[in-house]
Amino acid sequence: MIVVALFMFLFIAFAAGFLYFWGINPGEVTVFLTSEQSFTLPTAIMLICVLLLGLLLGNSVHIFSAITHSMKHWRGGRKQKKAEEIGTVYRSGVGHLLSGDLKKARTLLKKVIDRDPRRVDGFLALASVAEQEGNLPEAIDLLQTARKLDPKGVEILFKLAATFQSAGRREEAMGIYKELLAGDAENRKAMRALRDLQIEVSSYQEALALQKRIVKATSTGPRAEKEKQTFLQLRYEVARKLLDKGEADKVVDACREMVKQDASFTPARVTLGDAYRQLNRDADAIKVYQEGYKALKKSIFLARLEDVYIGAEDPAALLSFYRSRMQEDSGDLLLKLYLGRLCLRLEMVDEGLQHLIDLETTGIDFTKLHLLLAEAHRRRNKIDQAVDEYQKALGIDSHLTLGFVCEECNSRFDAWQGRCPECKAWDSLVLPERKQIQDAKLAEKLKPIPHGQREA
Repeated sequence: MIVVALFMFLFIAFAAGFLYFWGINPGEVTVFLTSEQSFTLPTAIMLICVLLLGLLLGNSVHIFSAITHSMKHWRGGRKQKKAEEIGTVYRSGVGHLLSGDLKKARTLLKKVIDRDPRRVDGFLALASVAEQEGNLPEAIDLLQTARKLDPKGVEILFKLAATFQSAGRREEAMGIYKELLAGDAENRKAMRALRDLQIEVSSYQEALALQKRIVKATSTGPRAEKEKQTFLQLRYEVARKLLDKGEADKVVDACREMVKQDASFTPARVTLGDAYRQLNRDADAIKVYQEGYKALKKSIFLARLEDVYIGAEDPAALLSFYRSRMQEDSGDLLLKLYLGRLCLRLEMVDEGLQHLIDLETTGIDFTKLHLLLAEAHRRRNKIDQAVDEYQKALGIDSHLTLGFVCEECNSRFDAWQGRCPECKAWDSLVLPERKQIQDAKLAEKLKPIPHGQREA
């Protein structure tokens, strides 16, 4: 009722205004549509027509805008609803993936990329499913698809490189890491991953060059020392390759620098001595091996000294070194072991046996010690005692070698190497019983005990 009254009021006000306007504007206006067509209207009516036309056009634009906005809102609502539904399915699929239900995860994630073929995280998650199922080719295909959708996606590139690596496709993995570094030259994760791959394929020169960048980028922080040590290890590998090529002069310079940088790095000292030997500078090699043993107490130096002296048919000089060292450090059980072994090799059976018995009285018990004792008794024609020791010994060999074991993976080897062939750890090969010997101590006063009375 109020609306009708209001409408009537507005109509009366408009009519009154119109009549008033018409009354004071009695003229007419002629409008030409063409040169021959025209129409004439009173001025008031013409103005009212123009006003009404403007209102009509304005309302039309407003109505069109409102309709367009409503359509966009409706479509946006549908799109958002679809995205929320796909997001729910995706989260459920990832949840099943994390819980180990790969079959259900695959079904849900496949549904995600079917409904939204441009959803990158769906392809990444489905690639993880394929990887866990052992289907690396499918995982690579899915990641390649994700890469096309997002060519610069760092997560995609890292995952693709790692999957290439798992599939044994190292060259392709290295290509991805190089691509990452081309986009971000300081990406430490990419540099370390590429370096590790280069180490795997023995590209030590390239790995060393990359490690220089890593050390520079990691000058501080908890990883700084580790990266410096890796740099040292790679320098050693490059030097070792040079030694294999006969470039001993370069190796001497490199190894001397490495020893200055880290005097405890055994491979550098050993390889320095080996380089001197290749240059026929045996005196320098002997000095390096002797200083190496004095500083680090590692059996490889004694083994190298034996190679040099026995090869030069000068065991007396080696025996003199061993005895002088024993006078300086009578508790050096590792040296006592090698001295006892050398005495057996030189047929100095009584002295050798006494050194070996001294070791046994400390409580040390390992296969090669029993073997050495057995040999000593056999050479003294004490057959029963020799047989007893042989029964305790395992892995008998004709050279009485003591062998080496990796401190990281426990793999055993007859010959020493600067890096474990199994786990790839550097400077990890030591005498198998090294810790037992280091921890043991000689009695203050040792008295010779006839071997037959030891158990009694």
